[in-house]
Amino acid sequence: MAFVSCHTTKSTIGSSKSSTSKKSNSAPAGMSRSAVVSSYVTQYKEVAMSNMKKYGIPASIILAQGILESGAGKSDLSQNANNHFGIKCHNDWLGDSVRHDDDARQECFRKYRNPAESFDDHATFLTSRNRYAGLFNLPKDDYKAWAKGLRAAGYATDPQYPNKLIAYIETYELAQYDAQVLGKKYTSAVVNNYAKGTYHEVQKGETLYSISKKYNVLIDDIMRKNNLSDNTLSIGQQLKIN
Repeated sequence: MAFVSCHTTKSTIGSSKSSTSKKSNSAPAGMSRSAVVSSYVTQYKEVAMSNMKKYGIPASIILAQGILESGAGKSDLSQNANNHFGIKCHNDWLGDSVRHDDDARQECFRKYRNPAESFDDHATFLTSRNRYAGLFNLPKDDYKAWAKGLRAAGYATDPQYPNKLIAYIETYELAQYDAQVLGKKYTSAVVNNYAKGTYHEVQKGETLYSISKKYNVLIDDIMRKNNLSDNTLSIGQQLKIN
């Protein structure tokens, strides 16, 4: 099981190269990629909902970023430093740190005593930087606007970053946790989206070419329907086929 390619996302917190290491490319024996992500969600959904109440960041966004940046908790940084969001030291960090190759060799990354500290620091980072202030004017249950707003604010340079977050949110029904916090009825995005057409979840080793052959569609059509700018795919990514 491989998660998102690290080099596809650059963030002001820290390049997502830190999110996928050699260790993070394989699921534990006997566990599917889906099971690993589901286990991560089960483990951290409460802290995500707590942070949504405290900081105003949708729980779905918190969880999706955690999955994406940490390889669902299997990256070197998340396992060795409890760092689930690839946050670098920066000049204001006074806590423990670890060295990790990223954009440059042996860059400084924050080390936490437990994952909850990483989740809190991620929330503090977003709420204390002016560049992200506009996000907090968005509806708390509009995860698509938040995903797009994060990239627009400079969180990541990868043009597919919002789509990757949205895919995780919709595949694993993460918006249900936003609804719980807001006291609203949850409507499954998975049911709604799949009712609109055929979707394909990218598996390990698949390419646009192999997927196009499987469904007998043109590569250009798949790219157009999914707003893809190149052939890069991520395992678990949801592609609209028709």
